[in-house]
Amino acid sequence: MTTIVITSEEDPSLTTVRFTSEHTWADAGPEVLAEEVSLLCREAETFIANGQNLDLVTLMLTPADLIFPKLSEKDLECIFTIICNLVTKATSLNEELEMAERISVKVCQQPNDKPALRLKILFNLYNLLENPYSKFYVYMKALDLAVSGKVTENIVPSFKKMDSFLKEWNIGTVDQRKLFLTISNVLKENKSMSKDSFNFLTKYLATFSSDDANIMSEAKGEAVRAVMEFVKAPDMFQCDLLDMPAVAQLEQDGNYAWVYQLLKIFLTQRLKAYIAFQAENDTAMTESGIVFEDCMTKMRLLSLADLGSNESGEIPYAMVANTLMIQDDEVEEWIVKAIAAKLLDCKMDQLNQTVIVSRCSDRLFGPNQWVALRSKLSMWRGNIANVITTIQANKLVEDASQVTGQGVA
Repeated sequence: MTTIVITSEEDPSLTTVRFTSEHTWADAGPEVLAEEVSLLCREAETFIANGQNLDLVTLMLTPADLIFPKLSEKDLECIFTIICNLVTKATSLNEELEMAERISVKVCQQPNDKPALRLKILFNLYNLLENPYSKFYVYMKALDLAVSGKVTENIVPSFKKMDSFLKEWNIGTVDQRKLFLTISNVLKENKSMSKDSFNFLTKYLATFSSDDANIMSEAKGEAVRAVMEFVKAPDMFQCDLLDMPAVAQLEQDGNYAWVYQLLKIFLTQRLKAYIAFQAENDTAMTESGIVFEDCMTKMRLLSLADLGSNESGEIPYAMVANTLMIQDDEVEEWIVKAIAAKLLDCKMDQLNQTVIVSRCSDRLFGPNQWVALRSKLSMWRGNIANVITTIQANKLVEDASQVTGQGVA
């Protein structure tokens, strides 16, 4: 098979144009082949001489659809490395962006043909760019390509760097929404990444504020999805959904008001309220795939954590049994479950039939939790100040004793 070879005697772009045009017109006959190759090479030479790099990129991309099925991955990678490298010659950030857009669009055509290679080309392009928004644009195209070409496993590892990416890209709210929702949908397909998917979905919903009333409805479906995912997840016990405007809009919606009320119960109320709600909304909840037994388990754990946060730190076994609607001999079993779920740090005083709580997790972290945290921090600061004062006072006494002892001697 013919392989593209770059030599120092000719501009790599010109060599690439000659190579791709020869393969494009190979079946047209010798005369047509020679004429077309010569024409395209002359055009490329003109662009190179005049520094018309954007036009050169367009010229080099023209036969991409035809050569992709014909050439080896090695040759294709070499060709696109040369094309992508032209972005480094852009005379402005806007020109760089336009080059990146044209290359990305062409690479993303026919995503099911060599998708992993196409994704690699986009990553190589990304690393050559200086314009932060150009990088974001190429990343989004790579994300779309990974989904269409079913090679998301090649891009998922990059999600761990998303915080640093966002700082670098400095993108606006609309772009953030698209990014967060796309990533959430990618991760949703992998059950082992359901928490990560939920976190990005939460970030998407958090981009909507009360000022977005005219577009808030576009987030309604995702708000419902977020609530359902939280309620059904056996290992998620805390979220910030309740006060988000995108989620709060459900409360006034005739079809989804019950969804918001369900979330409110899971985040602010106890088992008894859930059982009553289930009885009134059994059909809607069953149709939504909510399993009563699973929710009972989760609400018992949440109710136990709520007891820990609202009582004095000591909870009688009888109160646990009554709140969780269980038998007395099941109390310790549920306490162990709550400890395993990291909802409680506590000790069980079997002699006095009491749970002694040292820490419990809050189901939500809103204004009240901030006030409580501020109060604890103030108390800790006061305690530390007292300790420091005591240490200093003891040191003064000790120093005075030593001076007195020396004087007597």
